[in-house]
Amino acid sequence: MAGQNYSMVTEFILVGFSNFPRHLLPTFFLLYLLMYLFTLLGNLLIMATVWSERSLHTPMYLFLCALSTSEILFTVAVTPRMLVDMLFTHRIITWTACASQMFFSFTFGFTHSFLLMIMGYDRYVAICHPLRYNVLMSPRGCARLVSLSWAGGSVMGMMLTLIVFHLTFCGSNVIHHFVCHVLSLLKLACGKETSSVTLAVILVCVSALMGCLFLIVLSYVFIVAAILRIPSAEGRHKTFSTCVSHLTVVIVHYGFASIIYLKPKGPHSMDSNTLMATTYTVFTPFLSPIIFSLRNKELKNALKKSFQRKVSPLSS
Repeated sequence: MAGQNYSMVTEFILVGFSNFPRHLLPTFFLLYLLMYLFTLLGNLLIMATVWSERSLHTPMYLFLCALSTSEILFTVAVTPRMLVDMLFTHRIITWTACASQMFFSFTFGFTHSFLLMIMGYDRYVAICHPLRYNVLMSPRGCARLVSLSWAGGSVMGMMLTLIVFHLTFCGSNVIHHFVCHVLSLLKLACGKETSSVTLAVILVCVSALMGCLFLIVLSYVFIVAAILRIPSAEGRHKTFSTCVSHLTVVIVHYGFASIIYLKPKGPHSMDSNTLMATTYTVFTPFLSPIIFSLRNKELKNALKKSFQRKVSPLSS
């Protein structure tokens, strides 16, 4: 960098939806606002129901509450800024705010993946080792697993954010995204170490996420093998039904992430890339409470009972 006159970047401009036709922005704003509010309310409703229903005070629903918390915090870290930028032309974000947003989105995103992995382990123990379930998934053990997930997510978020923002940003300060997305931000960095840092960030993210996915898949290999040994069709169906909601959320979570990050390089427009990115940051958290509420029989019945208790005093 010696002998070159760089202007240091202290703030960034988020392109976001600025290239979209102005008349479409109110429609996108209303759509994403409704999805954001539903995500918050849906996850809060799940947490409140689990808290109030004694029958749901089990490890699986403790992990579900932790998962709902991570989804709420992830959407709060990303979506409000995106919604505000749709309404105003001033889309500048400071260096500190950008680093904070990246840290929180990484932290809650990785925590979400770690919790999905633990929920897969919970189903594995419940189906493959039912007699040892109360020992392996004791309240203290469950609390330790949840704490490790949050600690792991925080460490990953802090490590990656420090690595990225240790670089020097110079020249252009325009981020072609609606958040401080790590790969979009790395394109603005200058210096010899930029390419090696980019490779390191990609390897760390892919290794962590694929490691979680591998362990989830391994859990379900053993689960399916155990279910196939159950003699009755009704028993097999009843056992597998306890896994359907978790398995569906895993498929949605990793499916949308794969569509975004593993799509082939081609002549994609910036607008289409922006819309595809919202499927992971907005649409996936929106779907999770719906899936758990509709596909989980115990939770669905508890929600109905809770709703009936609230309605019956009003009707009387």
